[in-house]
Amino acid sequence: MPRNPTMNDVAREARVSLKTVSRHVNGETNIDPELAARIGAAIVKLGYRRNLSAASIRPGRTSKTIGLVFSDLANPYYSTLARAVESVADTAGYLLTIASSNEEGPRHDRLVDRLLEQRVDGLIVVPPRHAARDWSEVPPPIPPLVFLDRPALFSGADAVLADNAGGARDATLALSRAGARRIAFVGDSPDIHTMRERHAGYVAALAEAGMAVDDSLTITTAHTREQAERAVGALLRDDSADAVFAANNRSTIGALLAFQQAGRRLPLVGFDDFETSLLGNPPVSVVSQDIELMGRTAAESVLGRLRGDTSPVSTRVLPTRLILRGSEKPERN
Repeated sequence: MPRNPTMNDVAREARVSLKTVSRHVNGETNIDPELAARIGAAIVKLGYRRNLSAASIRPGRTSKTIGLVFSDLANPYYSTLARAVESVADTAGYLLTIASSNEEGPRHDRLVDRLLEQRVDGLIVVPPRHAARDWSEVPPPIPPLVFLDRPALFSGADAVLADNAGGARDATLALSRAGARRIAFVGDSPDIHTMRERHAGYVAALAEAGMAVDDSLTITTAHTREQAERAVGALLRDDSADAVFAANNRSTIGALLAFQQAGRRLPLVGFDDFETSLLGNPPVSVVSQDIELMGRTAAESVLGRLRGDTSPVSTRVLPTRLILRGSEKPERN
């Protein structure tokens, strides 16, 4: 296999010094136009590409990359986040490198270490369900770091979160106001920060509506759509609930599939909007968080730090919005 051309090869082809080639590829403009033209022609002829990974090792140089580690590549929620981060990074001239931890702490740590070894300029991280190590154990230097969607215990990083508790409270109260008295919580493990917050909002709404918490109606094992479908199917068979608060988009879809299978539905509000939520009859009522705004805010925070922002680290909690489309109401006979 032929080797990749180097700056030395370009210098020989263009008949200039290595220093002049280095200045040219690093964007300096105070180079004699004739020399710049010869260097440009040599680059095209040889097919030279700058090695940013090697360049980033030298003092004062940058890889022009930002790393994004989130929990689940298959979840549309995270693909929307990634797209928003990428849009901001691309506009600023940065390449986004994306990796998925699959909610596994050791895998998350390996990915973070690999990105640091690649000399990324900044990191945006969705912490996994179970952290395998504390961020204080990560060897310095750590580049500008933002925790997205979920916080982590590290004093040197900004965070961008949604108002999960407030959104869940709004959803549960909407169901109670529509007449529900036995509202089920269907979601993922409380080990996940967002699930704990949403369950807390659900509990607060029950108290506000004068209803007690029924542990038999709290389902926290619905990590997948299939698990949510089975859980809601059991609620329908037992006739134990008269409404469902689905704590994420997969739980909402699982609930809809269970309704379809049973030939009847319960009042439903889901957390997170999704593309097909409007196709039902009635359309699905949801708590909508501005996922794109979360992604853009995280990316802008990292870029701000890279540009010299030295303000104290902060946590931004973005508001959610309750969108009622009719599914929160009982089915008409």
